[in-house]
Amino acid sequence: MKKNILLLEDDYELAETLKELLEESAYNVDMVHTGNDAIDASYDNKYDLYVFDINVPDISGIELLKSLREADDTTPTIFISALVDLNTIAKGFEVGADDYLKKPFFPEELLIRVKAKLTQANRDIKYKNLRYSPEKKELHIDEKLISLGEVQECLCDIFMQNIGNVLDKSILMDCLVNPSDTALRVALNKFKHSTNLPIKNVRGVGYILEKS
Repeated sequence: MKKNILLLEDDYELAETLKELLEESAYNVDMVHTGNDAIDASYDNKYDLYVFDINVPDISGIELLKSLREADDTTPTIFISALVDLNTIAKGFEVGADDYLKKPFFPEELLIRVKAKLTQANRDIKYKNLRYSPEKKELHIDEKLISLGEVQECLCDIFMQNIGNVLDKSILMDCLVNPSDTALRVALNKFKHSTNLPIKNVRGVGYILEKS
């Protein structure tokens, strides 16, 4: 299955070059040139990786990523920028960047980093006697594949990729066909029974799968 990348770059020529290179390597690439367009794209689509320039119109790449992280978007992100002062680089990592590439660079260098980041993102997640594949959306308990319904599969993906993080219930509600507090409690109880995951309710905040 092809990976989906959102590329934010206001240099049209560079953007086209990077898009072409990534697509030749079998990635799907959506290209935007402003921060606002990137926000719209990220809300309308699910991406496996963000590649953001920092100094772009409307909203800087740093402010954009800060907003996405505050909205619980954990998509891996690579910054590309001609800005090389340490404060800018530090801010990039503070708001949740995974990598930083200084302009000018060989386009192939970005490709190497993209491959590395997506390979890392696709590694199985292990928790006690459970193993979860984010790419295949498969959960194994004691190496036995567990059959999960659509709702439980969605909950599993969210919790296993956010171990140790308190999740607002509104995020979990997105897994439900008819969202409600009661429906969420029922779904979580079924999920806990199927997996024995120690999911805890943080009163007034949300739910957490604590680190083992």
